Amino acid sequence: MTVFNNAFPAVARLDQRLLAALRQAATDAAGDGIKFYVNSGWRSPAYQNQLLREAVSKYGSEEEAARWVATASTSLHVKGKAVDIGHPDAAKWLSEHGARYGLCQIYRNESWHYELRANASDRGCPPMYADPTQDPRTRR
Repeated sequence: MTVFNNAFPAVARLDQRLLAALRQAATDAAGDGIKFYVNSGWRSPAYQNQLLREAVSKYGSEEEAARWVATASTSLHVKGKAVDIGHPDAAKWLSEHGARYGLCQIYRNESWHYELRANASDRGCPPMYADPTQDPRTRR
């Protein structure tokens, strides 16, 4: 789905400031032939818990899974404050231009994960965490 598709809760339930920034960036990126897709946006707590269970199964431990998936109580996706952008060219475009919209990549291991940082247009994006286990907001 695109960032303009309000028919899906993954888009419609995003924080409105994040969504506005995404839509402005997507509009400008379209001029460069880039189209933004939302691979994952807002998530219900139940879906977040399902993703975490699947990650534990895939990676073999809760500790390793935590490098990729937060708990429902700590996930910024559940709060509507994070979005995973699809297509590598869109993520690459955002890595180069996102700060001017306040959109920042937060984790070095997730080139697709973006969050709104209001001061980024003036100060640039903050340093990235290696992965979610280094982020104080997502510690269990």
